[in-house]
Formats: sequence, C-alpha cells, structure tokens
Amino acid sequence: MTVQAVGTGTAPSVDRGTRDALAKASRDLEAVFLAEMLSLAGLGKSSERMGGGIGEEQFGSLLVQAQAREIVNAGGIGLADVLFRQLLERENGG
Repeated sequence: MTVQAVGTGTAPSVDRGTRDALAKASRDLEAVFLAEMLSLAGLGKSSERMGGGIGEEQFGSLLVQAQAREIVNAGGIGLADVLFRQLLERENGG
C-alpha cells in the first residue's frame, strides 16, 4: 500500500492554490477531530494535584489543541488524506 502526503499527487484540473487550501482544510479538520477525541479521552482535564481551577481548565484545552496539531504534523491518523482526496474529487467535478 502506498501512502501519499496530503497535497501530493496529480490533479491537473485543480490549481496549486486550491490544492494547498484543500490540504490545509483537511489537516485542520483532522486536528479538530483529534483534539475532540483527546479531550473525550480525558487529556487536558485538570487534576486536583495541580490545584485545579478555571485557569487550568482553559489552558488544558489549549494544550490538547496543540497536541492534536502536532499529531497531524507528524502524519496524523490518515483522516486528512481521506478528506483531501474527497475534496479534490469534488473540486474536479467527481
């Protein structure tokens, strides 16, 4: 099985700017999805050991978002690739 990075491959009818925008949107959506999954798994929840409080809860969500973005930057779970191909196919009129 060959895996291509998001935004690579050939699609002659879609210009580079559109391809870049679709690739970014795909990666952004994967990051949002991962952040939600990480949050539901309990990552970023405040602990009583650290004192808790509203500040810790707010910054915990920022930590989860940053971690999700890093997961995507490291290759993600493949969701961005699937989304990109589907968006590209739609742009091509398919």
